[in-house]
Amino acid sequence: MELNGVPVTVEALAPLALVGLGHFTSMRVEEGGAVRGLEMHLDRLIRDSRTVFNAELDPHRVRSYVRHAIRDTDGPVVVRVTIYDPAIELSKPGAPAEPHVLVSTRHAPAGPAAPLRLQSVVYSRDLPRVKHIGLFGALHQRAAAQRQGFDDVVFTSGDGSISEIATSNIGFITGEGRLVWPRAEVLPGTTMRLLNQVLDEEVATERITLTRLGDYAAVVATNAATGVRAVSCVDDTKWPEHQVVTILQEAYKSIPPQRI
Repeated sequence: MELNGVPVTVEALAPLALVGLGHFTSMRVEEGGAVRGLEMHLDRLIRDSRTVFNAELDPHRVRSYVRHAIRDTDGPVVVRVTIYDPAIELSKPGAPAEPHVLVSTRHAPAGPAAPLRLQSVVYSRDLPRVKHIGLFGALHQRAAAQRQGFDDVVFTSGDGSISEIATSNIGFITGEGRLVWPRAEVLPGTTMRLLNQVLDEEVATERITLTRLGDYAAVVATNAATGVRAVSCVDDTKWPEHQVVTILQEAYKSIPPQRI
């Protein structure tokens, strides 16, 4: 774990936990130091820095810190880039900020992930379009779902309209094999956006409710760490394996990664 290219100290890391103001992006770095959708990850960090800190962030600086952090890594890793300012105080979050770049790494998941079992819950993240570090609510809901025997949680509004999974986007496959995303206020994930670019079809969104789950032939979860992952159930609605899920997985893998 490095802050601005050097090992982070406890003193510099403490404000991240004690104040909790920051944002991040997570990306899978393949062998050779390349990332699918690298520019999208950097654009997200720039955009969110303006929203959270009203400050500019140099993407070249971020890239240099990531390159330094992965210099000795072996094999694919998941890199998380967290932006925060250790000088920001709890009582003055609107003070002029200087974005610092914290880079941490962990081993990337190996092999295809098992299909997800999701429990629905009425919940909405604060500022859904910002990938901020305020994950307590989402993780609390995930923990509650896991205690009920599910893998993760999918959020809905009070009328049953589906939005997103705790840390992933969710997509629905129609009987004709089209991929449809919920028309809702969600975080536009990089994997979701990359799929939209590579598929030879118009991006489709619609209001998707729990009562309509049976209208779809399959469901997928997407995020940068695992790519495209099948969903086997939401509550009591279940889906068998579907060939379109495999097609989406292969389409995502075909996207050439960008060197950091």
